[in-house]
Amino acid sequence: MCIENLSEILDIHKLSAINKILVVRLSSLGDILLTTPLIRALKNFNQNLQIDFLLRQEYKDVLKLNPNLHELFLFTRNDFENLNLVNKLKEKRYDLVIDLQNNLRSRGIISKLKGEKVKFDKKSFQKILLVKAKINLLKDAPPIPVRYAKVIEGLKVDSAGLDLFTDKEPSEAIKSKQNLIGLCPGARHFTKRWPAEYYIQLGRFLIQNNFNVVLFGGKTDSEICEQINKEIPEALNLQNDNDILQTAADMKLCSAVVCNDSGLMHAASAVGVKVLTIFGSSVKEFGFAPYNCKSLLIENNSLSCRPCSHIGRESCPEKHFSCMKELKPEFVFNELIKFINND
Repeated sequence: MCIENLSEILDIHKLSAINKILVVRLSSLGDILLTTPLIRALKNFNQNLQIDFLLRQEYKDVLKLNPNLHELFLFTRNDFENLNLVNKLKEKRYDLVIDLQNNLRSRGIISKLKGEKVKFDKKSFQKILLVKAKINLLKDAPPIPVRYAKVIEGLKVDSAGLDLFTDKEPSEAIKSKQNLIGLCPGARHFTKRWPAEYYIQLGRFLIQNNFNVVLFGGKTDSEICEQINKEIPEALNLQNDNDILQTAADMKLCSAVVCNDSGLMHAASAVGVKVLTIFGSSVKEFGFAPYNCKSLLIENNSLSCRPCSHIGRESCPEKHFSCMKELKPEFVFNELIKFINND
């Protein structure tokens, strides 16, 4: 079966006649993890569905062990390879293509494919209104995984949270440790990063109270993890070159993980540990808070300048960075202890 139609939303009744689906979300770590409830919902609707996924090569480990997916297609930085990739996708003759990226690149790819096509509504206008005019039309907006599922009208996601499957064993350095607290000090943009010196103070408080501190991060987080580890050498630095499956295995041993608004926040959410998240320029209305897990969100609600961006900035436009600086380590430590002890 091959349907030739272009629409933004597919009625769930049409899903019964569909056999092969391509889901497109090229990047990044967190955004790809947020697609997993939709993938699971599709498979729960029809166990015989063949669901393939197109994503950037560097994120393949995020989904490579997901049992609900049939095949991964990897988008690279090589134009010739990508041309061959599109030709392979054409040969698959998908009944339905779900574009969760919805940008120029993804639209360019799916325009070359036949079949029904639906795309994710990013609510760009509402986000701009909230950032620029502080008019909040997103108060009642559901989280991103639920919004992803809305590309198929009537499809419901379950309450199981995100999926991240790993076949790695925990690192030897932490296998025998108790009272582990993970710290994820990195984030792509400056305004999403709680200051490194605050993480250092938090780590010291934890060590003084008989916790073992573990530092997590990807390739771009090496500098900040080394900076923190230099000041608190008792911490175990498990930052690596984007081995997300090893990080996931290690996170599972933690009593809680403290994160910024980052991909590792979603990874921690997916492995089932308690997640304490610190939001600076971010706000939960954008839909990217920890999803369906035991979580605590700490943010500074006293500022009229938040949010200053829906993505993140490389400097504070108001020059004070109060959204993060006013969230003191002592306060975060006390909230973390209460959170850990609250079962």
